[in-house]
Order: sequence, then C-alpha cells, then structure tokens
Amino acid sequence: MSQRTKPPFRADQVGSILRTQPIKEARAKHEKREITDAQLKAVEDAEIVKIIKKQEEIGLHAITDGEFRRSWWHYDFFGMLEGVDVVDSDHGIQFQGMQTKMKVLRITGKIDFAPNHPMLEHFKFLKANTSRTPKMTIPSPTVMHFRLEPGSVAASAYPNRDAIFDDLAVAYQKAIKAFYAAGCRYLQFDDTAWAYLCSQDELKKARDRGLDVDHLQDTYTKCINKALEAKPADMVITTHVCRGNFRSTFISSGGYEPVAQSLLEKCNYDGYFLEYDTDRAGGFDPLRFLPKGNKIVVLGLVTSKSGTLEKKEDIKKRIDEATKFVALDQLALSPQCGFASTEEGNVLAEDEQWAKLKMIVDLSKEVWGQ
Repeated sequence: MSQRTKPPFRADQVGSILRTQPIKEARAKHEKREITDAQLKAVEDAEIVKIIKKQEEIGLHAITDGEFRRSWWHYDFFGMLEGVDVVDSDHGIQFQGMQTKMKVLRITGKIDFAPNHPMLEHFKFLKANTSRTPKMTIPSPTVMHFRLEPGSVAASAYPNRDAIFDDLAVAYQKAIKAFYAAGCRYLQFDDTAWAYLCSQDELKKARDRGLDVDHLQDTYTKCINKALEAKPADMVITTHVCRGNFRSTFISSGGYEPVAQSLLEKCNYDGYFLEYDTDRAGGFDPLRFLPKGNKIVVLGLVTSKSGTLEKKEDIKKRIDEATKFVALDQLALSPQCGFASTEEGNVLAEDEQWAKLKMIVDLSKEVWGQ
C-alpha cells in the first residue's frame, strides 16, 4: 500500500464544520447591525483558529476553516463574483420537508473572478494558521448553471443561460490561478449538479426550468475541464458530489451509474468525494469507471446528518465491498458531506461531529496504515 503524502488523504473531510456558539451569536448581532464588520471578523478569526487546532489534534492532515465566514456553501462565493448577485426571492431551495432562506442567483453582467475576491483572504488566514495542508472549498461552476431559473440572466449580459459557460470557465481559471498564487495546493469544487443528473425527479424539474438535460453531462464536462486547464502540476483539485445537505435533510436520490463514466473517466479531477452513507447513493458498481492510476475516490461512508457513531467494522466491510470495483490504493475515507453546508448546520452536537472525524482518522490507520 503506497503512503499518501499529498491530498486527498486516506482520512479526509469535505469542508464545513458546525458553527460554534460565538460564531452564531456574532453573526446574529451583525445581521441586526449591533456589531461592525471588523468585530464579526475578530470573532471569526478566533473561532477558526480554535477549530484548526482541533482538526490538527484529532490527526487530520487536510485542514479547513469550517466555512465559518459563510452563510451558504455556494451562494457566498458566487455572490462575490463579478456579474453575479444573490437576491431576495419568494422561495428558497426545496429540500425534503423544508426550504432554505429565500434567496436566488441573478446574472446581471459578464461573469468574472476579481483579483480581490474576498475568499482569497479567507484562504490566506487559514494557511497562516496551520502547519498542515490547508484545504479550500468552492462551489463547482456547474452548480451556478443548474441553479439558474428562467429569466435569471440579464439579456444585456448573455442571450440565455447556456451562453455563460465560456466566461464561467475562464472565471474559474482565474480563481484557480489566484488561489494557487495565495499558496493553495488543495482546492475542492463542491457539486450537486452531478447528483441531480442521477435523479429522475430532479431531471424533470430541470426540464421544466428549460434546461437541455440530455446534453448537460457533455456541457458540464467541457466546462469543468476548461477550468481545470489552469491547474498547475503541483496543485490537487478534487470534487465533492452531494445530494443536498441542509439541516440534515436532502434533495435527491439515485446511484451514480447515469453519470459515472462522464464524471470519473472524462472529468480531469484528481479525486472524488462521493456520498455513500445511505442507499440513496446506490452501490459501488459505478466505481468501475475510475481509471487505474492516480485518481482517488474518497468514500463518504460516515454520515454527517446524524450524531450516531457508525461501527468501525461496518465501515471496513463497506470499504471491502468497494474494492471489488476499484483498488484499495485508490480509495480513502471521509464524512459523506460537510457538517454545516449552510450556517444553520446539521442536527448533531459538536462533540459528535469531532468523534466522527476522529474515527475516520483511526480507521485510516487500520485500513491503510496511515
């Protein structure tokens, strides 16, 4: 078994962490304008340093800022791009039994990544406060397109939704280069679009929104690969494929088979964080499309949606099942998703969250020897 000294690591994580009480209180006060931007940042800085140390203590090699400065896993980043706004709406994103905050995306001008995008500073703070590998997470470009509703693109900017792809890919090329220049060597594109393409229900909704779902796999693969052309040789870029994660609920169901060849074989990612904590994700058969070589699949076998700690032997059995389709040397382990894709967080306690991450570290040593 080869020793992994670069990401994704045998024990890894998706990115978001439950917001601590001081963060929740500070964000609530900031929303009411009871504290300034600088005061909020001071609380964020202090709490991020704490969770960095906690991640290091339990043995993780990939360290994140928990997305503590964000409200959403995706809208914050998108809203900081040029030509993109997050606006109030009469609806949010519909999950099983609940909706998110009532916000939607609007394309108001040409899409671009500005050299002063605020998340560059977020990454620099993370890097300055850990001696391990700082991991940055941003939404995939495919997510923006899939989420756009009819009439959400200004005609003065683009004739239609499908016309955004060239500028979107170039904006992501600029983002990759900018994060690299800031010292980032481990970047992750979080993606729900590929999972929705595995769901007949979500495909129908997409058709109803006017999307050309029959060609989206090819279109998305081209957009992603165009963006990844900017990746330097010593930078690792992975993706996390998610079926929805909001207050422990989800959106879609369906195994990876419909998209596996496009995603695993044709997209030029270095690794894939794949949700596998429930039967909603199907079996491991689609992993047969992973090319032999350096690509890694990080099995999301530990749920982030509840605090119940999985049994180690059960996880080991699942890993063994996966090796029927892909070599153990091309596998790793993580939670199925982040613990707080939005600031509200999932329904589990902080100590339960850390226990799951610690168990993943322990299991990696037992399974892979590291």
